[in-house]
Amino acid sequence: MEATALRRSAALVARASSPNAIRPAVCAAISSTSPTPPTQIQTQQTRQFSALNRPPPNYPGHVPLTRLERFGLFVGSGLISLADPRRGDLIASFAEATATPYFIYRLRDAMLSHPTGRRILRQRPRITSQSLNIPYLRSLPPNTVGRTYIDWLDREGVSPDTRSAVRYIDDEECAYVMQRYRECHDFYHALTGLPIVREGEVALKAFEFANTLLPMTGFSVFAAFTMKKSEQKRFRKIYFPWAVKNGLRAKEVINVFWEEELERDVNDLRRELGVEPPPDLREIRKREREEKKRRKEMERMLSGRGTEDVIQKAEKEAEVVAERVKEMKNEVVEKVGEVVGSSAMRG
Repeated sequence: MEATALRRSAALVARASSPNAIRPAVCAAISSTSPTPPTQIQTQQTRQFSALNRPPPNYPGHVPLTRLERFGLFVGSGLISLADPRRGDLIASFAEATATPYFIYRLRDAMLSHPTGRRILRQRPRITSQSLNIPYLRSLPPNTVGRTYIDWLDREGVSPDTRSAVRYIDDEECAYVMQRYRECHDFYHALTGLPIVREGEVALKAFEFANTLLPMTGFSVFAAFTMKKSEQKRFRKIYFPWAVKNGLRAKEVINVFWEEELERDVNDLRRELGVEPPPDLREIRKREREEKKRRKEMERMLSGRGTEDVIQKAEKEAEVVAERVKEMKNEVVEKVGEVVGSSAMRG
């Protein structure tokens, strides 16, 4: 066998008498023995990934999506949530479908560039009714962040436990960033005082878009076209300018460690972040309803001439009855006086 190997080596050397002769053989040998390049492996895996052949999840609850599935999720959840902003589940899906491949990484990098944001990413706290200790928040003074937050939850009838889990973001760290943003949403409501009515949600989404650049928050602003004309006018004149101004000038609200700010004065935190509360939307809506009710009553009184005549007639009849009752009372008093006088004379 050694002799055979020597003869084969001699034959190869003989054929390689010219410098370029060995190159085809060497290239063939290298190509047959070298591992598949990573780009080819990724291409093969991409081709194998389909609705029937999904890769394993990257974290608990993760659902890998094909490009077609992600596009379908984007269109379907976007249209329905635009028509009904109260569908929190579809808004969450729409946010995940539009956050990749760029925007969620930008938000994560904003956290990585901030010392508090880095601590949040290391510790990965969750915001739930158990982690916040709701009874303790109710015991805090009224001007604190925690008391403002719990008062807002009680007034709006919501709970921190209703936030959907992230499912459609592939990167595990970015999935937590989206989950953190989602669970902090009610703190943004409490910080600004905006209610969960459609008008308040759209105003807060405009603020969040100017501050976070998440596409879902920007698309949600188009829900303003589904509001009443009076609400649209108020949104254009008051709340949209407020949202853009405050969202752009405020610090990145994703970097607030809310769990460590619960005992702090809420106005101090607002000043530090650069957030100025807008006009009280609930109070404005209440005054508008009262004014609308008063106008309807006036219109009803002006239009109902026949009813007004009936009321006037009834009032006149009531006056006649009152006068008759007064006369009867005087007669009774006179008779009682006569009876008393006659009794005294007999005595």
